[in-house]
Amino acid sequence: MIRQIRGTVTSQDAFSAVIDVHGLGFEVRSATPLSVGIGEEVTIATHLAIKQDGVELYGFPTEDDRDFFELILSVPGIGPKTALNVLRRAPREALHGALAARDLTYLTKVVGLGKKSAEKMILELADKVGERTHDDQDAEVFDTLVALGYTEREARKAIQGIPATVVGKDARLKASLSARP
Repeated sequence: MIRQIRGTVTSQDAFSAVIDVHGLGFEVRSATPLSVGIGEEVTIATHLAIKQDGVELYGFPTEDDRDFFELILSVPGIGPKTALNVLRRAPREALHGALAARDLTYLTKVVGLGKKSAEKMILELADKVGERTHDDQDAEVFDTLVALGYTEREARKAIQGIPATVVGKDARLKASLSARP
């Protein structure tokens, strides 16, 4: 199992990068763009997925992010692509809190999971993630954006674009409204 790689970024796009490790170029898929530029050295935690049609390497900025990805993968019927899409739509801490609080609304509206998938994730993971405080502010921001005329897809995209440093329902709503094209 490949758990970590360190090398030089040779190319990258929004959700993948090629990392040169002593002459071997590894394509690494990720939930977020790498925080370094082309030509810079990076160390990332990885998960190797072996499937019938090939091998894929998924990369994460921290071991905690990788471990949470693997926790999502433990849910029957959830594969690496779905788990990565979940992490693209909401920060790990928010997902962790939503699962601990058994917040079906957050998982279906903000993250965009289907009701059955969200229920399955809650059933499988709520006890595993432990207790955490959960702030339902993004679900409220989502509802407000939809009430203002956003489609559900536009509302999800606007919430994804809010920096993690913006806290509080009103501040997050203002940030999401200012990001509308």
